Amino acid sequence: MGNHRFQDNRYNRRRYGERHRSKDVPLWAKIVAGGTILAGFLAFEIGPAALGCNIKANISYNTGERIYHVPGQEYYWETRINLLKGERWFCSEEAARKAGWRKSRV
Repeated sequence: MGNHRFQDNRYNRRRYGERHRSKDVPLWAKIVAGGTILAGFLAFEIGPAALGCNIKANISYNTGERIYHVPGQEYYWETRINLLKGERWFCSEEAARKAGWRKSRV
């Protein structure tokens, strides 16, 4: 029926201490968390483009330059947006230029 010695109850906590309590997250919680993360990632990657805001604006790792990419350019699909670094999506090239970003040369 299982190992009763390590059941979580007052007697076993007093006898064996906290070291025998399972600290692992239940499988159902891992599945829910994984699904939530995946859904959030897909919404972030697909969401802005579905709304018509498909211009990706990222900051160059090497130079710190603010560059925007439009669909059809060479590195458009490889470009990932990191909001924590100040990168973002734009709905028009005009809005991107007004905000101080330049178009990718490639």
